[in-house]
Amino acid sequence: MKQNTFYFYQAFLLSLCFIGCSRPVFKAKWLTQEAPSTYVARFETTKGIFDVAITREWSPLAADRFYQTVKHRFYNNTLFYRVVPNFVVQWGNNDTAVFRKWSPYKLIDEPVIQSNLRGYLSYARSGKETRGSTLFINLKDNQRLDTVVANGVKGYPPFGKVINGMEVVDSLYAGYGGTTMAKFDTLQKYPALFMKQFPKLDKINRAYILRK
Repeated sequence: MKQNTFYFYQAFLLSLCFIGCSRPVFKAKWLTQEAPSTYVARFETTKGIFDVAITREWSPLAADRFYQTVKHRFYNNTLFYRVVPNFVVQWGNNDTAVFRKWSPYKLIDEPVIQSNLRGYLSYARSGKETRGSTLFINLKDNQRLDTVVANGVKGYPPFGKVINGMEVVDSLYAGYGGTTMAKFDTLQKYPALFMKQFPKLDKINRAYILRK
């Protein structure tokens, strides 16, 4: 019995080490990296693979930040925590320690150049200069998001679109709808508890730059 307890404790410590060691080390110099004019990012998920083509001129600051975060593993092992049928799929970094390193570096809000059509990618936000972490893909044409004023900012500017695997995006588990947002604080503070409450959510295993 004591031996089993020892092995369990040892495995527990190893798991903690794995979680800690798997976190990307943040360096402020990453934020100086400018994205190419166009590039493709790949997302490997629990439902399959989808690719997003980014066009920098649509929203240059967003394209740069997305390039920086994907390149440095910001979205690895993160949940699609909000999937609302016929509206959007939303996700962001769920690791509070990692998020806190990136969040002080604000993005200036930019005008909407490309419309929020089906398959297009935009940053969500909670107010002025709060883009840079949470993303959403439109599941239908959501042109109203181009001009809606929310928290003092007009519109959500897309900066990319799904070019491969939209059927994967459509298949992400949507049974919880928007109810997960009422427990969002739990996701950030107690992720294991959040997953116990919403065990069917899909996740991103890995995201990376596929080509420039």
